[in-house]
Amino acid sequence: MSAGRHLAGAHGAQPAGATPDAPGVPGSQVTPERGDRLEAAASVLALLADRTRLALMERLGRGEADVTTLTEACGAARPSVSQHLAKLRLAGLVTTRKDGRRVVYALGHGHLRRLVDEALNVADHQLGSLPPHD
Repeated sequence: MSAGRHLAGAHGAQPAGATPDAPGVPGSQVTPERGDRLEAAASVLALLADRTRLALMERLGRGEADVTTLTEACGAARPSVSQHLAKLRLAGLVTTRKDGRRVVYALGHGHLRRLVDEALNVADHQLGSLPPHD
């Protein structure tokens, strides 16, 4: 993925000459490249569609943490937390580093923190009957 494509797709701006992605608009069909991008995004969202994994990602958005800290933060059993972390790590959504005998987890990149924050903001709006906004 090129840096220009990444910035445009991630931050809402369209590259020069790009066409809007809308049904019936010429150029908005799903190309193989766009299909791969949509599939990758769907995979990320599917992983985040689990309450425990979402809680883990939300906590990691505030900084690195070990399994004990993450277990306390999400309220799940330690073996369950370890399994969820393994899935997130395998998908590249979290990274690890050793700190003595401890394994410390961190988010793979800042986009994930913002994605989780936005999902939680949508939930706040739904639960609090807050008005929509941009």
